[in-house]
Amino acid sequence: MSGKGYQDLLDCRRRGRLLREHGFTIDQIAVVISLDYPVAPLRLYRYAAGLTAAEVVAAYARLEATAGATLREARLYDYELAGGRRPSAFTLIMLARIYGTQPSRLLTAEALATYPIHDQYAIRHPDE
Repeated sequence: MSGKGYQDLLDCRRRGRLLREHGFTIDQIAVVISLDYPVAPLRLYRYAAGLTAAEVVAAYARLEATAGATLREARLYDYELAGGRRPSAFTLIMLARIYGTQPSRLLTAEALATYPIHDQYAIRHPDE
């Protein structure tokens, strides 16, 4: 990561650390960061967690139970773009675990509505 995106991430890491020291949750930190960074929810939560794409990919690999296809940085960036590639319900659940939030918070309401009903249920109720 280089340039403005990296500087944004560093600023969000600093702000997130300070907010966590004051007892803010990851969801509250995401709201605060959204005031200055109008990005899609997936990127917003990565920024709120203060993670690089490489760190997310590594965490995803640790959580992934199978030796099959894993998440790659390029794919994560595609997911993070507004109107970009849509992650599966499983991927959203995994990313929510990494970020410390609920999978439904990683999507706009409009994006969630594009998923099949059974996936919407899984995204809204990941522990069932």
